[in-house]
Amino acid sequence: MSEPQAQGARPSKRSLLRLLPLGVFLLLASVFLLRLFAGDASRLPSALLGRPTPPFTLPAVAGLAGVPGFSDDELRQGHVSIVNVFASWCGPCHQEHQTLMALSRDPAMKEKGVGIYGLSYKDQAVNAVKFLTDDGDPYAAVGADLTGRTAIDFGVYGVPETFVIKGDGTVAYKYVGPLTPQAVALTLLPEIEKAMK
Repeated sequence: MSEPQAQGARPSKRSLLRLLPLGVFLLLASVFLLRLFAGDASRLPSALLGRPTPPFTLPAVAGLAGVPGFSDDELRQGHVSIVNVFASWCGPCHQEHQTLMALSRDPAMKEKGVGIYGLSYKDQAVNAVKFLTDDGDPYAAVGADLTGRTAIDFGVYGVPETFVIKGDGTVAYKYVGPLTPQAVALTLLPEIEKAMK
């Protein structure tokens, strides 16, 4: 009788095979989880760094009175520019908006001639107008990228994303995610200074 009990105490090969898919799933889930939290999302690489901005011409957002659209030509005028990709339907864009407003009012930025340009990504004009009317407009110009083609050419993963452009139109830096006062002070302003050299 002791021999059958010993065999029953050991798990059968069939039982182990049933647990194999669960083990594989847990292994993959832990690898994905580790990769998800492995780094700073704002440090996603950009193929455009050190290269000219893609050629584009964006019309003004319909209904946004007195605010022109813009093209890559405006980014080659000899001064550093910031291009912020946003949308009214984007929650993080609303979170970063007051930071952009503060940046647009910064006297040091104005003195250095840094222009802030908005790229309205796949947004309905009426919603973009309401967003910028209600919360303020930090942009010198806002281009309507209705199809998302220009954002794709810039290599945008999602909104919001912010680019620092040198005076000759070269992409100097890309920040992914919502700007915060801390991100501006510790990251964006030093990158603007570098782009001026």
